[in-house]
Amino acid sequence: MIDRNMDIDEIDHRILAALQQDASLSQRELAERIGLSQNACWRRLQKLTEAGILQGSRAVIDAARAGLHLTVFVMIRTRHHDDAWARRFRVRVESIPEITEFHRIGGEWDYMAKLVTTSMSGYDRCYKALIEDMNLERVTGVFSMETIFEARPLRLPR
Repeated sequence: MIDRNMDIDEIDHRILAALQQDASLSQRELAERIGLSQNACWRRLQKLTEAGILQGSRAVIDAARAGLHLTVFVMIRTRHHDDAWARRFRVRVESIPEITEFHRIGGEWDYMAKLVTTSMSGYDRCYKALIEDMNLERVTGVFSMETIFEARPLRLPR
């Protein structure tokens, strides 16, 4: 049985902090950094993964250097709040690969999406794909002029 509410101790905190800084560490390097044997480190990684706390690793890509020069935070208000519409909308959003984050939010807006693309014409194409046949009340884009930081490591509770 998977414990999705496992307690995270100090060693787990150190493992997670090290991986947030550099997920390319080998298991040997991670074990040395944390002060564990490789077997003990592997067992802890397995428990963290099974609990859903540790969810893979990804490469961090510099968007601008990769030709993605426009980041837009898309704010969405809808007239619909039923489950069937929400599922259909989620499928639509997931079909647009330029949307890198998607949140259901509280307050004046219902949803917020982070969209990373090449240009204004790229945004326009995504915008049209997002709104087609969805009968949204209001959609607005907030354009990022500069990324101060992103993908900041999570500050874990102790």
